[in-house]
Amino acid sequence: MNSSFFKHCAIALCFMLPVAQEAQADRIKDLASLAAVRTNQLVGYGIVVGLQGTGDGADVSFTVQTVRAMLNKMGVGLDGPLSDFERTAAAVGKIDVKNVAAVMVTAELPGMAKPGQRIDINVGTLGKASSLRGGTLIMTSLRGVDGEVYALAQGVVTTTGIDASAAGSKVAIGVPTSARVPNGATVERIVDTPFDKTEFVMLNVRESDFTTTTAIVAAVNKTFGSDVARALDGVSISLRAPLDMSQRVAFMSMVENLDVIPGEAAAKVVVNSRTGTVVISRNVKVTAAAVSHGTISVSIAATNEVSQPNAFSQGQTTPVQNANIAVNEPNKPMILFQPGVDLRQIVDAVNQVGASPSAMIAILEALKSSGSLRAELVVI
Repeated sequence: MNSSFFKHCAIALCFMLPVAQEAQADRIKDLASLAAVRTNQLVGYGIVVGLQGTGDGADVSFTVQTVRAMLNKMGVGLDGPLSDFERTAAAVGKIDVKNVAAVMVTAELPGMAKPGQRIDINVGTLGKASSLRGGTLIMTSLRGVDGEVYALAQGVVTTTGIDASAAGSKVAIGVPTSARVPNGATVERIVDTPFDKTEFVMLNVRESDFTTTTAIVAAVNKTFGSDVARALDGVSISLRAPLDMSQRVAFMSMVENLDVIPGEAAAKVVVNSRTGTVVISRNVKVTAAAVSHGTISVSIAATNEVSQPNAFSQGQTTPVQNANIAVNEPNKPMILFQPGVDLRQIVDAVNQVGASPSAMIAILEALKSSGSLRAELVVI
């Protein structure tokens, strides 16, 4: 393949010229990812200092232990002889660290990341700290699942949450106990990848779909030759790439920029019951059905009155509470769905009866239960 690589490259460049693209075509890089380029999760334990009295305090023992161990490593002999005051304070657990918080640090190590590159990190409190605003993360080792150190993190944390209280009133905006440090970690170790180990490289389609997989294989083979791409299943595609690394990189660059028409997604309705959000995909169909949705509203109004006794009756003033109860059942029209109606007709019909998002959720769930909804219903 190496001998004819540049010939195929010249052919591929013709396909990549800025000509009119076919409707609804997507690049392969937007539909699939290289199996060798995967992220790895990193985690570490550290402390944030410089807080304005919003740290863990004396009640969190592991924060005190961490501070003591850190100072010992820096030559501050806290394990040596203690004064009477220090001995008494240590005995009753009163080593207060209000300006320090114990935190967990997490990060995602990108595929093919090299030593010296910077990555973002997330910081979250472990103890009783109420805010990380204004704090600085002290150097923390970030380890992978194998226990090896892959990055070192340190820097000023950035939090958008605010938590303020005074005179019995409290205002909280966002989450002040969670923060980020942009470019807060330096990569220290390379994660081995199979990209340069074998003759073949693997592409994984992000959404399992046989139509999309077949379209990618056809586009690659049309450009580079009939034996370059081979589908292994509905997700994985094997590509025979040049062994020379510079040619392999150029080959993958051209592959990921090829345009293909992916298969249409499966019909799906996604419902968020907490926020009332409903998302209906374009391919949702409904068979013949009749839907009647109405709600009974009960209104109770209380009127407080005072009953005054008659003059010279020696009676007492008595409070009286009167309640007015009204039941209202709106007369909602029935929705009739003809066989094979599409998304627009469903939404229009539901909107015509003035249904709320919660009512639409109930209607969709009822249609699914009756077998009339030709789609997957996902409730989150």
